[in-house]
Amino acid sequence: MCECVFMCVCAWLFFQVGVAVWGGKKILNKHKPWIETSYHGVITENMDIVQLDPPLVALDKDAPVPYAGEICAFKIQGLEAPFEAVVLNGTSGEGQLRARGLVDCELQKEYTFIIQAHDCGAGPGGTGGKKSHKAVVHIQVNDVNEFSPVFREAQYHVAVTEGKIYDNILQVEATDQDCSPQYSQICNYQITTSNTPFAIDRNGNIRNTEKLSFDKQQQYAVLVTAFDCGQKRSTESVAVHIYVKPVCKPGWQGWDKRVDYEPGTGSKQLFPKMNLETCGGLLSSVRTTVELQTSHIGKGCDRETYSEKSLQKLCGASSGSTDLLPAPSASTNWTASLVTDSERDSDLIFRFDGRQAARIPDQVVPQNLTDQFTVATWMKHGPNPGLRAEKETLLCNSDKTEMNRHHYSLYVHNCRLVFLLRRDFIQVDTFRPAEFHWKLDQICDKEWHYYVINVEFPVVTLYVDGVTYDPYLVTDDWPIHPSQIDVQLTVGACCAISSDNCGEVTKPRFTQCFRGSLSGLTIRPGKIESQKVISCLQACKEGLDINSLESLGKGIKFHFNPAQSILVMEGEDLENMNAALRKVSYINSRQFPTPGIRRLHISTSVQCFGEDTCISIPDIDAVVMVLQPSEPRITIAGVDRLTRPAADLRGPAGLTLFQDLHIISTVTKGDTASHHTAGRPGVQEEIIHNLDYCDILVLGEELRPEQESLQLQRSTLLGKHLDATNSTSGMSIYGVDSMSNYEQVIRQVHYHNWHPAQNPDRKFRLTCSELNGRYTSNEFTLEVSGLESGTIKIQEFQFVPHLAMVHRVPSAATVVIVICIATLVVVVVLGIYRIHLTHQQEGRSSDTTKERELDWDDSALNITVNPMEVRGRGGLKTKPWGMNKGRKVSVVRTRCWNSLKCSQDQGQNTVQFINSDRGFQVNDKIL
Repeated sequence: MCECVFMCVCAWLFFQVGVAVWGGKKILNKHKPWIETSYHGVITENMDIVQLDPPLVALDKDAPVPYAGEICAFKIQGLEAPFEAVVLNGTSGEGQLRARGLVDCELQKEYTFIIQAHDCGAGPGGTGGKKSHKAVVHIQVNDVNEFSPVFREAQYHVAVTEGKIYDNILQVEATDQDCSPQYSQICNYQITTSNTPFAIDRNGNIRNTEKLSFDKQQQYAVLVTAFDCGQKRSTESVAVHIYVKPVCKPGWQGWDKRVDYEPGTGSKQLFPKMNLETCGGLLSSVRTTVELQTSHIGKGCDRETYSEKSLQKLCGASSGSTDLLPAPSASTNWTASLVTDSERDSDLIFRFDGRQAARIPDQVVPQNLTDQFTVATWMKHGPNPGLRAEKETLLCNSDKTEMNRHHYSLYVHNCRLVFLLRRDFIQVDTFRPAEFHWKLDQICDKEWHYYVINVEFPVVTLYVDGVTYDPYLVTDDWPIHPSQIDVQLTVGACCAISSDNCGEVTKPRFTQCFRGSLSGLTIRPGKIESQKVISCLQACKEGLDINSLESLGKGIKFHFNPAQSILVMEGEDLENMNAALRKVSYINSRQFPTPGIRRLHISTSVQCFGEDTCISIPDIDAVVMVLQPSEPRITIAGVDRLTRPAADLRGPAGLTLFQDLHIISTVTKGDTASHHTAGRPGVQEEIIHNLDYCDILVLGEELRPEQESLQLQRSTLLGKHLDATNSTSGMSIYGVDSMSNYEQVIRQVHYHNWHPAQNPDRKFRLTCSELNGRYTSNEFTLEVSGLESGTIKIQEFQFVPHLAMVHRVPSAATVVIVICIATLVVVVVLGIYRIHLTHQQEGRSSDTTKERELDWDDSALNITVNPMEVRGRGGLKTKPWGMNKGRKVSVVRTRCWNSLKCSQDQGQNTVQFINSDRGFQVNDKIL
């Protein structure tokens, strides 16, 4: 018995120290299990399996040793965690995390706890077992959309005033008990009551879609339902009660926030149905101001954007004006380095930032001005913080070297405009006015204004937007002593000369630089401009207007500002004031106005009978939307190739280049009610408008003055708003005038070539423009060839068609052409044979006298065949070009006299012969 007890005790001790027998070997549990340091899991509420990342797997380096290399358990630390871990496979170490009960996201959205893995120890009893390190487990509970939205209030009540459109009458609000943002947030509200003048947005804001009337309905009951972001609908809708209150509010009624203006429609009423609601208040007077805001359009409003030369010609300005800020070109290159603003509807605007300026060449403007001259410019300028003490020079005439004297200048200083004029000592030797100062709000208001300074020394007058201003300060100074120093005229700064320490003159530099925008800076020596011309040059082409002034009610007073952008109306009778405001209109006289918005602001003040306090009328704001005008397509058409005898080019009249020129313009009308045609998106319509320049450019080598030239009689320009410049590179005809006047002038341009043999061929390119290049024509190219006598020239000429012409040659016409050509050949052969017989007969009968020779040179026969012309309703007419009478068939040009009707094939094709200035047809008729 004692022996048995002893043996059991020994076996137990042996087991405790981890000694076992496996296959005759001792087994030891040497290593701890290993798991990840952290796990992230997701479980959907009301489910029990947790999806872990990474999966729950424990590894043991003792594997495959039984017990020691196997996993027996996963244990969770934290009794509050409603989870348990089970071993799925002890050998592989796989485990699973499960919920011990239902998990509710609304109670708790996530859990965090500790987990450890335990191996099986050294034997079946788990003695000597080891556990892994602690790992952190984060569990997130996924929501299930199990709750419906519920409104916070059982009912909603609100009162509104009739006659108004509300952006927000009332806001309803619903909640959802789900835990996730997807299912707990409300994504949409919906009005379930049909045929109600209300709408609701996704935030629950209710608004009315039309004005409510107390007389029509005093109360509305609207049912609203809600949806969460999982599209689960509320189980019960909520009732919203809206009460309409009959409360009057004074103000303007019956006006539209937007008025569309179609170009070319003249004057359009802005407020045709507007009336002032006073809510029964008795008024003694009403004063209303209507303001049209156009400062963002062009140079302050919609004006003509022609070049300065064209505008001055159009307004009847005196000649001799010099544009100091022209478009950069080969002859006016001093503005090439300046910054231009090209976003202003073809306006040429230069922006100065205080770092650049332009030196005007000496020959452009006389160095010393006379007692009379005019300086004009557009200027946009604002205050420059920190630079109040610095002068900003627009125009400066100063010494080129040494003395730095300013002879005359125009500059801005502390938002004051100053004009400096120092007379020469030889002109005057007494103390005379030298500086003229003006203090005006316009100088620094950052808006465009037109400034004109008329000098009739010693009187200097300033015009700003056509209104005269006298200087508030005039200072005197001594005249400048005479010297031989040349002067430099500069735009945007003053040109200053400085010396180094040794007294040597260094390179000129710019000082007192201007910061702002300039346009149309001109100077006219020897003359001053009239107020009529100044008003024309700065006139706005858009503004406010009153339809039928004579029909205004009694007692209505009104006043426009000079630009007609502000209208003030005042009256005592309310009905007359309402009728007067309905007559206010917008007008834009430009044929192609600048499209876009013009803002309207209407302010009103009233006075009541015998009351200290009176009703207040709120301001209203509206817009005029100027629609995009139909863009014109300018087309130049005519004969594009001329071949003439060289004698015509040498003749005193020269060669008329564009005798058959036609300039037309068309627009495409949109698919509107008045222009709609089935299957056609638009209708082509011919329109009449002005042009502002046409350029005839010599292609290739420039004209050689000793040999050739372009000429135009000045008498051709009389009675027209046109002028012309001529050079070896071509001719420019400019001025605002009609297309027909441009046609008349261009048709009188002649080309002379006194030595055509040296340069028999020339090419010219003609282009025309409207609105300073805003709309340009096609490039029409004309080829000119000169032929010496005795040469053979069989040439087919191409007629560039009028836009309305359509070239179609039917198959039947082809047969007629072939017959005509065959007849032509027969007639020519018979004529030659008959002349030959006559020559032989005369030779036999006249042996004693000198043989009279009929010189018919077959090799010099010059025939022009025009086989493809179509005879229109107006007929075809042929004209000879410089014929050699009697013996040679010369070049023939065909032209359609009625070009508008030549597009239809109304008759047979024609072939003609010419043998004299009068010409003849085969068999005296058109074949």
